[in-house]
Amino acid sequence: MKNLKLPLFVLMGVFVFTSCENDFIINDANIEINDPTVNVGDPNGTDDPNAGEDPSGETPGDGTTFAGAVYAMTNGDGQIAGTVVQGPNVIVAYGRNEDGTLTPIGPFQTGGNGGDFDGGEGLDPLISAYALTKTDDNRNLLAVNAGSNTITSFNILDDFSLEAAGSPQPTGAIGPNSIAYLANPSDGVKGMVYVSNITRAEFLDGGEPAHQGTVTGFWLLEDGTLSPISGSTRDLLNRPSAVQFSPDGRWLVVSSINGGAAGLASRTEDEITVFGVNADGTLTQRISGDTSTWVLNEEGRNLPSAIGFQIVGENYVVVTEAREFQPNGEPPVFPGLQDGSVSTWQIQADGGLRRISMDVRSGENNTGRTACWLDFTLDGNTFFVSNAIEAGLASYSFNNGVVTLIDQAAAQGVGTGGADNGPEAFANTEGWIDLWISDDGQFLYQLFGLDGTIGIYRINGQSLEFVGRESGNLPDTNTQGIVAI
Repeated sequence: MKNLKLPLFVLMGVFVFTSCENDFIINDANIEINDPTVNVGDPNGTDDPNAGEDPSGETPGDGTTFAGAVYAMTNGDGQIAGTVVQGPNVIVAYGRNEDGTLTPIGPFQTGGNGGDFDGGEGLDPLISAYALTKTDDNRNLLAVNAGSNTITSFNILDDFSLEAAGSPQPTGAIGPNSIAYLANPSDGVKGMVYVSNITRAEFLDGGEPAHQGTVTGFWLLEDGTLSPISGSTRDLLNRPSAVQFSPDGRWLVVSSINGGAAGLASRTEDEITVFGVNADGTLTQRISGDTSTWVLNEEGRNLPSAIGFQIVGENYVVVTEAREFQPNGEPPVFPGLQDGSVSTWQIQADGGLRRISMDVRSGENNTGRTACWLDFTLDGNTFFVSNAIEAGLASYSFNNGVVTLIDQAAAQGVGTGGADNGPEAFANTEGWIDLWISDDGQFLYQLFGLDGTIGIYRINGQSLEFVGRESGNLPDTNTQGIVAI
């Protein structure tokens, strides 16, 4: 994301996808990918064999150069029976026009498969933020392949099309779900990449409450390829949901969805964990800092269930909290979900975390449940938080770590309206998940996880103006990850 900032469920059956140049045959017995380096079909639904292969970087018909681009990840489309594997993972690319609207310029295969580790209704299948991310110079795009346990690097070309850089790299654990990037140039090296993995094999069968994952590092080379950092893997005490570097590059921070869960063998209650970053690219063996709002839970609130976060300014950590696991650590149930929240800390010189704003709620009376992703405006004074089930965005002010709710409905789509309608909630909502603000700070792009749509909003100071929607190029469910340039 920009330098000033840093972010439930299943389709079963057989998935068959064909294009003019690529055949994908997916069933529970085999996966065949003939050529993972070429584009997948025509995003406009035509039969043109050249569609998507050589985008011009210009808006068709009027010669206007794109102002930027938006990339969204399909995470596959349809789960292979008896597995956590989705179909082939694809990045759908759009040119961003001056007015914020989007023009499809082609889908691009990652060379891996998507995954679903939530087991619900196709919303937020990785329970994570930054499953898709980019480098600060907008020259590389990085994607997880949760069903293949790999990560893919792309070079972003001048016309905003994508070119795979080398082969997908294994992450060494199960279900990669979030990526962090730090510019760190040296001879032949462009920067450092860390990826979080949902779990390890011994914790897989216990599901979300029992998962304990890992983080592992790679060098991003100047040609866009990835090279593993020897000795970089660190085991985690719980299931990670997002990973980010601090702006000063000294710390790697991991958020967790299941800290305090009754089924967690490690018994940790932490929602945030901090590792020091060594000069050789590895992390400190010992955790430098950890914390949770759970220790202040005088009101009997649900556990924090932290997902998205960003680290801004003087190492302020701004965390969204979905408040799903019950106070006794049991898994979330309807109508037991509570209004989500935002909490903030500041990383200290020793890696410890100083509390600033705790449990600042994103709604009231179930109008802001599942607060899970966030992004900051260009001036750093405002950020927006998406609430998945309610399908809305809340706005907050930010001042040296102190956050205040401005508007719990800065934008509103088709959601549950706060109704406690159980699992049917997922049939009645667009399911707003990942979001990203364009580099110029003008537009916010919101991924609708249960509608195959990207919502487009113009940013006017601390408010949002609806521009339009882009539909027809993404699966209706199981998507994860969006990036805007």
